[in-house]
Amino acid sequence: MGEGGDKPEGLLIDLDGVIYQSGRIIDGALQALDWIRQQHIPHLFVTNTSSRCRESLLEKFEGLGFSAEREEVMTPIVAASEYLKQQHLGTIAAFVSEDAMRDLDVFEIVAPESENTVDAVVVGDLGEAWDFRRLNSAFRLLMHEPAPRLIALGMTRYWRGKDGLLLDVAPFVRALECAADCEAVVVGKPAAAFFDAALSRLRLDAAAAYMIGDDINADVGAAQLSGIRGIQVRTGKFREVDLQGGVEPFALLDSIADLPAWWESGRG
Repeated sequence: MGEGGDKPEGLLIDLDGVIYQSGRIIDGALQALDWIRQQHIPHLFVTNTSSRCRESLLEKFEGLGFSAEREEVMTPIVAASEYLKQQHLGTIAAFVSEDAMRDLDVFEIVAPESENTVDAVVVGDLGEAWDFRRLNSAFRLLMHEPAPRLIALGMTRYWRGKDGLLLDVAPFVRALECAADCEAVVVGKPAAAFFDAALSRLRLDAAAAYMIGDDINADVGAAQLSGIRGIQVRTGKFREVDLQGGVEPFALLDSIADLPAWWESGRG
């Protein structure tokens, strides 16, 4: 693994809000990605998107005009699958989209409205598909004995859609934790285990990497708690008021388009 000197040598890059936003590529992002590859900088796309499987994400990338290898993309669903296998949790109820379910097809999937006992309840981003009936189904499953594990595909509070800010998965996970008196196992950002898994894939120590994100808490702050230097971009969900909180980014860029110039200027 990298030695983690004064100048980190690898990148963890968020997608939504950093590379694209509201269905379009952020200006200059493709050129920045081309530069990263030309410089042979180790990198991994780390996203909290839990509504799509990796194959669908790759198809989305192509539609937007850029490409990535399957191994370059790490999602909470991939992390959840690895965790479930390690813990020998084979029967699950998954509150995720049909598309995301494709990355969980190696497990025995129980219908959310089932009264059967399961090993784990997996909760991801369902958007407007969340309603009281669905949330209550997850609650009832969590109340079984023995109690199943609650797996959260990230704890992002909100994101920016075409029509403004939208709730993400965290508010629904918190509601279930409160009602069922349990604590979720978080397998996406801002969990330290997610960043550790990403660094392991790049074969880098924390001090040898930067995290580029638009969420000052789940991306930048969480990464810095894991020893990774955080780069905040002023795109996506970013608001100037974010800088008045307790997280101080290692660097602040208008967008990822500024990364090459910042990198080559000495990264101070």
